[in-house]
Amino acid sequence: MKIVAMTTDLMDRSRLAAALGDVAFISDATECAGAAVVVIDLGRRADAVAAVRAAAPEARIVAFGPHVDTDLLERAARDGADVVLPRSRFFQDPAAAIRA
Repeated sequence: MKIVAMTTDLMDRSRLAAALGDVAFISDATECAGAAVVVIDLGRRADAVAAVRAAAPEARIVAFGPHVDTDLLERAARDGADVVLPRSRFFQDPAAAIRA
């Protein structure tokens, strides 16, 4: 299963790699074509959900962001994310989040 993630935070990358194994880190939505799962850090890439949905219509999009920014989380759901979680909840168990 091809998993890609859009985040520039080095700690997040480390945590994702530890939890998900073989994950590719991308910077542009066009790089997610063929992915089964795309993880998006809304705190850094809030604008990416719609572009990812267009580039990878079959992918499961899991987005996480600051719990205090409910507008951002709601926008991600409207833009096509399958799962939208507060950052703290996502990082409790990233593997479970991509399966949920």
